[in-house]
Amino acid sequence: MSTAHTPPAEQTGTELLTSMWERNYLPLTGEIISGFSLADDARCLDLGAGGGGMSHWLAERVPRGSVTALDTDVSQIDPTRSPNLTVVRGDLTEADFAPGSFDLVLARAVLASVPDPDAAVAAAARWLAPGGTLLVEDFYFLPAEDAPSEAARSVVRAYLEGFRTGGVDVRWARRLPATLARVGLADIGARVTPLGPGQSPQESELIATRLRLQGRPLVDSGLATEDDIAEFTAGLDRPEDRDVTTLLFSTWGKRRG
Repeated sequence: MSTAHTPPAEQTGTELLTSMWERNYLPLTGEIISGFSLADDARCLDLGAGGGGMSHWLAERVPRGSVTALDTDVSQIDPTRSPNLTVVRGDLTEADFAPGSFDLVLARAVLASVPDPDAAVAAAARWLAPGGTLLVEDFYFLPAEDAPSEAARSVVRAYLEGFRTGGVDVRWARRLPATLARVGLADIGARVTPLGPGQSPQESELIATRLRLQGRPLVDSGLATEDDIAEFTAGLDRPEDRDVTTLLFSTWGKRRG
């Protein structure tokens, strides 16, 4: 069932976080794509489609075109909601689309977690048709040591360690503009969005919900304490605890015609 249509009381923790994540970040991605003058018959590829929020958003904007949503877990994507949407279960590092297959390729918060993100960018660039656009969005995590309180430093440090253990390159996003240029794309553009406690009510709510649903492993692993998490969560809306823990890099480029 699509998270966009699931009542909160019936959502699992994963579905709830996905729904909140899309509510927080989809408008930004949508605004950027709206500036690309995407034709209504464009062929689009959503790599690491997650809950399918952007896949469905794109399907509405290319009614005469098509959208392919690719992810290793497609359980949250409703394939019947958009008639021009094709849902494919698969690993983006093993995908083998023909060169020139798409007018837009989107990869949100996924490439930093693959073994060779630069190679994934190069592959995505090959799949673009002449004049097509690649948009990659990923997070650059700032040092935990610069957080404004000891509790914040502990929680941010714990999350960073969890990401690194899971194979995420927490610094790769900074290199995105250069990476897109190196694979031969032109007209490189970028937007950097600060994220973290107090950056917006939606951002603070997402952080609080994530800690409520996923904070236990941080405690069990000894990376943070329950008191750290409680103090950090309590300070999410306090001006003196406002922080930028993460930068969202949104970077795009075009394949030369």
